[in-house]
This record gives sequence, C-alpha cells and structure tokens, in this order.
Amino acid sequence: MEIGKGYKATEIGIIPNDWNIKEIGSIAIIKTGAKNTQDKIDNGVYPFFVRSQIVERINSYSFDGEAVLTAGDGVGTGKVFHYINGKFDYHQRVYCIRGFDNTVNGYYFFIYFSNNFYSRIMQMTAKSSVDSVRMEMIAKMKIPLPSLEEQSAIAISLRNADSLIRSLEKLITKKRNVRQGILHQLMQPKKEWEVKNLSEIAIVRDGTHQTPKYVESGIPFYSVENVTNNDFTNTKFISPVEHALLTRSFRIEKGDILMTRIGSIGDFKLIDWDVNASFYVSLALLKVKRGVSASFLCHYSKTDEFKKEIEWNSLQFAIPKKINLGQISMIKVQLPPLGEQIRITNILTDIDTEIAALDAKLEKYRQIKQGIMQQLLTGKIRLI
Repeated sequence: MEIGKGYKATEIGIIPNDWNIKEIGSIAIIKTGAKNTQDKIDNGVYPFFVRSQIVERINSYSFDGEAVLTAGDGVGTGKVFHYINGKFDYHQRVYCIRGFDNTVNGYYFFIYFSNNFYSRIMQMTAKSSVDSVRMEMIAKMKIPLPSLEEQSAIAISLRNADSLIRSLEKLITKKRNVRQGILHQLMQPKKEWEVKNLSEIAIVRDGTHQTPKYVESGIPFYSVENVTNNDFTNTKFISPVEHALLTRSFRIEKGDILMTRIGSIGDFKLIDWDVNASFYVSLALLKVKRGVSASFLCHYSKTDEFKKEIEWNSLQFAIPKKINLGQISMIKVQLPPLGEQIRITNILTDIDTEIAALDAKLEKYRQIKQGIMQQLLTGKIRLI
C-alpha cells in the first residue's frame, strides 16, 4: 500500500507523522465500580452507570470529573459506552476510564474508544461474540494521539454533529407523538360512521401453507419479516413455475394490503407498487372492496381500537402468537363514508411524508458524520 507524504504506517493503521500512539493504560486510570444494579434509586440525584445504554439514578457518587465508561460483561460488552463530566456512580462490572493525562482530550478519547474497542476485542477471541472484558484489554489498547489542539478540534466538530443528530431525533419523536394525537382525534367515530366486520369491507385470504422450494433468484416470496421491517427488497425467491401454481386462485395486486398474522400480528402494509410476488401463510391478504380506501384501513390499523380488536380475536396462548383467518374476518372496523376516509387519509399521509423526509435527513446526517469521523480519526482530514 502506498503511503502518502506526511503519513506513516503503524500497527493501528496509517496516521500523520506528527501523531503519537499510546496505550490507554499509560494515559488514563482504569477502575471498576462497587455497586450492584439493585442499588439504583428511582429519581436519584446522580447518574448511575450499569451495563446498558440506559443510565439509572442513585443517591451516591464515587467520582466527580471527566470519565468514559463501558460495560465489562453482558450483552453490552464492547457496545455500551458513556461519556460524563461530573458526579456519578457505577456498577462493579463497569469499567471507568478517567484521570486522563495532559496529552488527552477526554471527548476525543471517548469518540475513538467507542468506535474502535469492539473491533479490538473481537480480534482477541475465536468466538462470534465476547462475554466479558478483562482490564488489560482496555489498558493495552493503543490509540492515535494528535496534538491536544487537534484532538479538541475533532471533538468539537463531532460533538456538534452529535448535537445536530440528537435535535433531529427529538424533532422526529415530537412529530410522531403529534401524529398519534391527530390519529386519535381523526378516528373518533361520528354518527354517520358504521361498524363493519373486516370481511364486509375486504376479501381475506392467506398465503401458502407449504414451505416452497427457494431458489437463488426468481419471483419474490414475502413473509412476516418483510412487512414488519417494511423491506421488500430483501426477500426469498421461488421459481416462476411454483409462483404460477400458488397464484392460480388469486394473487397480490397493487392496492391490496398484507397483514401479519403469525408471530407479530396486526401490522399492515399497503402494496402501492406494481407487484409480482407470492406470500407465506404467516401473512393475510386483504383485497379491499368498493367504497373503502385501502390507505384509510392502513391508518386505522394503528389505532388503539384496532389493536384491541386484534388482541381480542387472537389465539392468546399460541406460541408463536397468531390470529386465524376466521378471526381476522370478524375484526370490527369503525368506517366513515368514503369522502371522510379520503380526507383523513390525506391529512395523515401528509404528516407521514414529512416524517419520512426527516427520517431520510437523519440517516443522511448519520452517514455524513460516520464518514467524516473516520477521516478525522485517521488524519485524512486535518482541522489544524
């Protein structure tokens, strides 16, 4: 690999010539806590760091200052990180890295450590996951150190990016809460609304009960995961011959609704694209009748009333949870006249479009931040 002018090859990669490499144990103090999860106190005075992303509360503190914390074992091993500058307490199986020397910016350290520690510990095991972290895994980890001024510039830049992302996340949460409130208001039945069984407003079918023979490529074969993940690009495939056999009586068409009925139940997906696919028995297909808006039904499926109907008609003790085709047909729906259905749909669709645009912006910001971060942490972009 060609190394550009002003850069050098090191055991942790190519970095600028004027950057140093140091082991964490030589630049900071590493300690574990003395508390158990049971020591948490609701509404306690101080943050209490346990082995998860959730920060509990407690009325004691064992340290006051700048620190980076990570889980020492459990499902959060190598994945849970916290930065704090103030009073806090922490679990006996949480590592606290503190007391940084005068060559280290604490937030720069947090950024580098939290983005590289997992890959380090995975290199040290033959297993597919790591159950616990030994102190030496942290102490012996090497990190690149630009000048303190450049560390500070990197930290400020990425902290600003994090702040922007958090503000957008809060806005999206607020918009979703507002949408839920509007949904509740719009779906309040009026005197001209009618109560209908689902079978009165849609033809209800289910998919094949036999697991088909999958092929490398061919006709998409939908299942619960495609609906719950809202992802119809990553599917299994069946052959055109088998697809023809499965669709002799009926097929999915644009304007239909797929509903999950095994495992996760009651999730709706409007098929608003030209489709050529088959589907499994874990899904129900709703072919909406004249005078009913499929889009309205999809919005209605998110109401508390509909969810209660799903719960009431499902097989409560089945594993996995499921709802039979007959019970789906009996689900009651509060149905306004078609004009009102369309009016409600337009309002909610406009809100959904706005939220989708914000989600796309958030994902773009995250990608930009990730790309810039890697450039900054390897010195490919210099701020000083």
